[in-house]
Amino acid sequence: MNPALKIYEQPEDEGSVQPATVKVCLGDLLPILALLHRRNFAWLRDFVDDEVVITADLYQILKTFTDRMPSA
Repeated sequence: MNPALKIYEQPEDEGSVQPATVKVCLGDLLPILALLHRRNFAWLRDFVDDEVVITADLYQILKTFTDRMPSA
C-alpha cells in the first residue's frame, strides 16, 4: 500500500512562521558557490537576493577590503 500524501495548508498569518535556517561553515560553502558561479548555473541567480547572516568581524574585514579596492 502506498503511503498517503499529507497536504498542509499555509498558515494565514505568515508573520508568525519562522523561515527555515541551516548553519553551514563558510569553508564548506565557498568552494561550492565558487564552482556553481564559475560554471554559470542559471538557477544560482534565483538566490542572489537572499540574505545571509555573517559575523560582525567578517563584515568589518569584507567592508575594509572593498573600501580599499581600487576603482575600475
